[in-house]
Amino acid sequence: MTWLTTFALALAQMLFIVAVAPLVTGLIQKLKARLQARRGASIWQPYRDLTKLFRKRAVQSDSTSSFFVAVPVLVLGATLAAAALIPALWALANDGSGPALPLGDAILLLGLLALARFLTAIGALDAGGAFGGMGASREMTIAPLVEPVLMLVVFSVMVVAGTSDVADIALRRASLDGLELRAPDLIALAAVLVILIAETGRIPVDNPDTHLELTMLHEAMLLEHSGPALGCLLLATHVKQLVVMCLVAALFFPMGIATTLAPAALAVALAAFAAKVLVLSAFLGLVESSYAKLRFFRVPQFLATGFVCAFVALALRLL
Repeated sequence: MTWLTTFALALAQMLFIVAVAPLVTGLIQKLKARLQARRGASIWQPYRDLTKLFRKRAVQSDSTSSFFVAVPVLVLGATLAAAALIPALWALANDGSGPALPLGDAILLLGLLALARFLTAIGALDAGGAFGGMGASREMTIAPLVEPVLMLVVFSVMVVAGTSDVADIALRRASLDGLELRAPDLIALAAVLVILIAETGRIPVDNPDTHLELTMLHEAMLLEHSGPALGCLLLATHVKQLVVMCLVAALFFPMGIATTLAPAALAVALAAFAAKVLVLSAFLGLVESSYAKLRFFRVPQFLATGFVCAFVALALRLL
């Protein structure tokens, strides 16, 4: 593939993730409402919220710096760059003629997600508000417990695949031999499901549906933003959620992903993508409807289970 083709395919996949990401959030909210015997809002409500925010005028505190204005754009840019690296619908084998850039490198992907988290926290601190500082402090406390677990899970899969490229890992997993999940894979999957709850800001780690002081983590960092700036941050949150879901699917359930751009293969890939997202969305909705929000100082104990599982999975791979 040429440079232009490679970047065009990455851009197309990124645009698909951006277009679908708010729908996934709406689907999770709808599933959660049904599980709680409520009607719930429409699955299209996140699109309406984003449209409303992008039409509003931004209002910001007098104590903010010029960097505060750039934070939402930078966060969205880092998240979109991460979305361009993840194989959602197709994973094409590199014939050696493509670019040498790490387009799909798992370590770079996790680094971009960490950069978006860091920029969001810096923006919250820059405003000088009590809630923003509290949210940034809590988010940076949780981050060292989440990001190493994701790295360990990726390393445990990299040991077998022999590469850090997510597309190559998905291709090898999608082969006949790769469909067999062994004990280290199941343990790593348990770890990444725990981290999926934390990375998407869901109960019992966080509560995305409230702005109460005792329950806010990620939402507290967004309170100083408004209008299009808040819209950028919310869109980045939707995209990040779907990127993490796609990462879980690529590492453990890549079956159905297209290895060519044939219409039939893309149709199968789209159906497989919808099924995987539906299963993961149902998992998040079921967990949120079955558990209460943990006290903040109990969250490290919950995340420690993911760390132990990820460490054991990697240790079993290296034995």
